[in-house]
Amino acid sequence: MSLDNGVLLVRVDSGINIGSGHVMRCLALAQAWQDGGGDAVFVLATESPNAEARLTAEGFEVVYINAKPGSAEDAHLTTKMTHKYGASWVVVDGYHFDGDYQKIIKEAGLNLLFIDDYGHAGYYPADIVLNQNIHADEDLYRNRASYTKLLLGTRYVLLRREFLRWQGYRREIPDIARKMLVTMGGSDPQNVTLKVLQALKNIDIDGFEAVCVIGGNNPHYDALKDFVETANLPVRIERDVKDMSQLMAWADVAITAGGTTCWELAFMGVPFIIVVLAENQQSAAEYLDNLGYAVNLGWYCDLSLSGLSEVIMDLLLDKKHRIDMSWLGHVSIDGSGAKRIVKLLTKSMVNYEC
Repeated sequence: MSLDNGVLLVRVDSGINIGSGHVMRCLALAQAWQDGGGDAVFVLATESPNAEARLTAEGFEVVYINAKPGSAEDAHLTTKMTHKYGASWVVVDGYHFDGDYQKIIKEAGLNLLFIDDYGHAGYYPADIVLNQNIHADEDLYRNRASYTKLLLGTRYVLLRREFLRWQGYRREIPDIARKMLVTMGGSDPQNVTLKVLQALKNIDIDGFEAVCVIGGNNPHYDALKDFVETANLPVRIERDVKDMSQLMAWADVAITAGGTTCWELAFMGVPFIIVVLAENQQSAAEYLDNLGYAVNLGWYCDLSLSGLSEVIMDLLLDKKHRIDMSWLGHVSIDGSGAKRIVKLLTKSMVNYEC
């Protein structure tokens, strides 16, 4: 369905404490909207040069508002921006946006898609609530408006264009995994990446190598690089990577934080280990472990180097476990989530206009 150059206005933030996952999944939705003939504008309240550079490189306009993120002033400025650009939908993604924020958007007569992970907002008056997580459940949204539509589960996982060319890809699972991807999110303020790299010193497998990806918001680049060189580890550090799909296709296994990267790894069929960095990641990590999609190590602060090394070694050597994990990811995420959502948004636009 053609969007007739309709505009999607996306209110999202990025930074050291927020990470980049919210922006990246909104980028996936904006790309799908763009593919349908529309345009998107990203509205940020926190300055983020790395996010801005990525979004503008994708052909999207980035504008900043001067307000406390998630405040009533923020909501009012967002409604003004929506009217200014004549946007058909407002998309809001972030844990600092609550029910009152949504209410202001809706009282301005705007169409609102609210992206959520664990029911943090309390009340949901948005037109559509999207929770792409495997643990998404209607009970999280009992306190919602009568008209609110729920899009729940991995059928709606948002994947950027770089991943979509891998639809139908089936990886070969080696007897022994020797290539590891390390990615602890866009910012990693606790520097859990260093703990993982320290654990890799104990990996005793011929030909083992790793690529460590850190985001543009990560302040630990120099320290990590120095550690790798001093320890003489077979590790390459990549910063602010634009195409994660290539590295995921290369990797035999991965270790990651419990955020949106989990769904990208699952789609690519990469067996992976999860380290929980924040409370909002805990439920998804536990579900993924219980269902066999991943190995959940729990909270980063509870990890010992010996325990971490042992779990990594076990996965590298256990071919059957890796086969099962890879298969589950492939069958659960088909890569069409963003397209499905855009189709629903355009259908709703027609309904509202009628």
